[in-house]
Amino acid sequence: MDGSTAELPASNLREGGAAAGDGSSLRHPPARFHDTQKLLQRLEKSLRMPVIAYWGAANTNICDNDVVVLHELLKRRGRMKRLGFVIKSGGGFVVSALKIVHLLRQYADEVVALLPLECASAATIVALGCNRIVMTPISYLTPIDSSLTHQLSPVDEINNARVSVSSDELRRIVDLWRKLERDNHPNAYEEVFKYIHPLVIGAIDRSMSLSMKVCMEALAYHATDMEEAERICRSLNYDYPAHSYPITSQEALRMGLTVERASTRIDDLLSALNLAYSDMAQSAITDIDPANYQDNTIVSVVETGGCQIYWQNDRLQNYIAAERRWQTLNNRSSWRLTELLPGHPEPRHSELHVR
Repeated sequence: MDGSTAELPASNLREGGAAAGDGSSLRHPPARFHDTQKLLQRLEKSLRMPVIAYWGAANTNICDNDVVVLHELLKRRGRMKRLGFVIKSGGGFVVSALKIVHLLRQYADEVVALLPLECASAATIVALGCNRIVMTPISYLTPIDSSLTHQLSPVDEINNARVSVSSDELRRIVDLWRKLERDNHPNAYEEVFKYIHPLVIGAIDRSMSLSMKVCMEALAYHATDMEEAERICRSLNYDYPAHSYPITSQEALRMGLTVERASTRIDDLLSALNLAYSDMAQSAITDIDPANYQDNTIVSVVETGGCQIYWQNDRLQNYIAAERRWQTLNNRSSWRLTELLPGHPEPRHSELHVR
């Protein structure tokens, strides 16, 4: 699946952003292309290797479209001996994370993960697929135990939505039940089935098996001791009491991962890059009335030297009171491409169509 581009006017991003004003104008996120390009250049010079940044705002997911976008950047860089991969993400789909690992390893003999902040859940799998992990004082990995929202998951009556069911929570319910040794209900699942459908439990078990498999595949790119690799995968899947538990550099080293603490200079550059992307991803929501708002927020950025691709929302949200839910109208959200072309002093803006 390849991306195609369509040229856009430069006004889709505004330097410094724009406020809602009198309510008739729409807020737009600030353009930081020139700033982030300078930071990437300084990072590449310090590390002595090409660098690609993969940055996601809160509540975004690693998905298959990200793989296509990363491929566009990697084609521009070509085959490399070493690659620095800046990753900031709260997680997403584990299979998509494995696809990113496979893609990176097709283009670079050695991949170094550079973590400015969170590298959580499925993003941890991407880090595991790298030869080395460079962590700052505030960066962390997390466990990769599974949770999912199934079509038969319980419904949250307040928000009228299916809730996510965690494998760790389910396992703890059953373990606690067995510890209590209830004579009247010797089978814990008889009670659990009253609240969680058996197909949901089966799906969670399959998801855990998938998580283990993906974790092993990622480590297989550089692990020399597969028994040790399996121990690490089991620890990440089963040993932690919370999915959001922060695994810092100290704990990652104890676990057996190849982790380095970032130098002061690298820490400063990664922090500055993260702040620049956070500025790009600041809220760009315009309230129209109590039941409608326009969202133009940037939520994901993928960038390397001379090229930046970001996902920008461009949609009207409308609240349906009778159904207690929001619906999306006039959705023109898309990947936007900013690139420097030979002989052109100003960057070119276009859309990157990924389906």
